[in-house]
Amino acid sequence: MNTPCKKVLFYKNYNARIRYSAEDGFLVGHIMGVRDIVGFHGRSAREIEAAFHEAVDDYLDLCARLGKPPQKPRHRVPVSARAFATAQAAAARKGVDVERWVSATLRRAAESR
Repeated sequence: MNTPCKKVLFYKNYNARIRYSAEDGFLVGHIMGVRDIVGFHGRSAREIEAAFHEAVDDYLDLCARLGKPPQKPRHRVPVSARAFATAQAAAARKGVDVERWVSATLRRAAESR
């Protein structure tokens, strides 16, 4: 059984979801927001973070050797057209684009939890 952890790792504009596998006692991670499957594992927080950095570096290196551009993380949050229009209006009032406004708003909401 895999148990979700609360920690999300960030490195070179990539992030990863970490789960604990009780079956084998490992922390298991996957890079989020890309279609390519990039996984890694470790037994401790320090190991999983190092493995994540190595996985990202290896992924970027492999893409370069293959002459393939690495996928950029895509993070889509489905919202209604009305909610998106409201966000656009709020962003315009702040003088920023909607992506920057949504990012800042989500970050503040997550940090306040």
